Amino acid sequence: MTAPVASTRTSADLIRAEEPVLAHNYHPLPVVVASAEGAWVRDVEGRRYLDMLAGYSALNFGHRHPLLIEAAHRQLDRLTLTSRAFHNDRLAEFAERLAALTGLDMVLPMNTGAEAVESGIKVARKWAYEVKGVPADRATIVVAAENFHGRTTTIVSFSTDETARSGFGPFTPGFRIVPYNDLAALEAAVDETTAAVLIEPIQGEAGVVIPDDGYLAGVRELTRRKNCLFVADEIQSGLGRTGRTLAVEHEGVVPDVLLLGKALGGGIVPVSAVVARREVLSVLRPGEHGSTFGGNPLAAAVGTAVVELLETGEFQRRATELGAVLRDGLTALVGKGVVGFRARGLWAGVDVDPALGTGREVSERLMREGVLVKDTHGSTIRLAPPLTITGEELTSALATLEGVLTRDV
Repeated sequence: MTAPVASTRTSADLIRAEEPVLAHNYHPLPVVVASAEGAWVRDVEGRRYLDMLAGYSALNFGHRHPLLIEAAHRQLDRLTLTSRAFHNDRLAEFAERLAALTGLDMVLPMNTGAEAVESGIKVARKWAYEVKGVPADRATIVVAAENFHGRTTTIVSFSTDETARSGFGPFTPGFRIVPYNDLAALEAAVDETTAAVLIEPIQGEAGVVIPDDGYLAGVRELTRRKNCLFVADEIQSGLGRTGRTLAVEHEGVVPDVLLLGKALGGGIVPVSAVVARREVLSVLRPGEHGSTFGGNPLAAAVGTAVVELLETGEFQRRATELGAVLRDGLTALVGKGVVGFRARGLWAGVDVDPALGTGREVSERLMREGVLVKDTHGSTIRLAPPLTITGEELTSALATLEGVLTRDV
C-alpha cells in the first residue's frame, strides 16, 4: 500500500479543523484516511485498517483497483468533459456494454445514485402519461416502507425515516408507501394511476433486509398484470455484491427499469445510470432531462472498465464463495454477542445484543482494533467488504468482531 502523504496535522487536528467549516450532516467514525489499496486503508499516522464497508458498495472492486486506475489515467490524458452538447468517443461503448450486461436496451447516464432515482421517477411518470394513458399530473408510484433511495427533497418525501424527513417539507406528492415484502399490500396499493413500483431488491440502509423467496417474482408478475413499471433500485445491491450481477437475478427477474450507481464508478468518479427497456426510455426527448456531467468521457471510461470486470464473472463468484465464509462466521457468533443476521453474497446486516452497546459503539470498538464497519439503526452493523478481500482477511475480521463482542467492555 502506498504510504500516506506526510502531514503536519494529526487525525485529531484534522477532525477538529472540520468542525467549524463543514456542515454537520455526517457523524463519521473518528478515523482520518490518507491512503488506501485493495481492502486496506491507512490513516494519517500510518495505522492500517481493514475496510469492511467499501463505501456502501461504491468500492466493490477495492480501493484503487489497478485496471480501473489505469483506465482513468488513460482517459485523463485524453479528454475529461465535453458536456452532452457534443458527442464523445467513450459513451457509446459504455452504454452498449452496460445494456448488454443487464439484459436491457437503453441507458440514461447520470452521476450520483440520487440522480438515478430522480431520473427513474421522471421517466416512470412520463411513461405513465404517454404510454399507459394516466391523466396529466395524476401518476402515482408505490414504494416500500423503510426504504432508502437518496436524500433529495422528492426522495425523502417517500421515506419513513423521520431523521431524513423532519424539517424538509413540504413534500412531493404522488407516492404510496406499503410494507416491504408484502405482496397483498402492494396489490391493494396499485391502481389505474400507478406508474411504477419502486423497490430495493434488498433494503441496505434498513439493515440488509432480504425479502422472502418469491417476493421479487411476485412484484414482477403484479406489475405486468397491472400495466405498470417495475423499477429496481440496485444502487447498493447491484454489480456483484450479492453473488450475481444484479440482486434480482436470484429470482430470475428482469425489471423494466434498473437504477445503478456506487460501484459503477469504481470508487473513482461518481457514475450512475438508469437502464431500461427501449419503450420506457424512449419517452425522453431533447430538452426534457439532462446533466452536464452525465456520461462524461472520464466516467464512461471508468464505467466501461467496471463492466469489463463484471463480464468475467470473477467478482460474482468471489461474492458467492466468500459469502459462504461470511455466513458461516456469523452463524458461529449467534449467541456470542450476535442475536441475528441477514446475509446475501458478501453483504450482511448483523444485529448485536443491545446489552453490548449500540451499533455505533460496536463500530468504534472495531475501529480501535483495526476493522472499519458502519452502524445503521439501533444495534445493527453492516458488513460489505470489497469483493477483492481474501478469505484470510475476512476470517480475521470475523475473529476481531468475535473478540469485540465477547470481551468485557
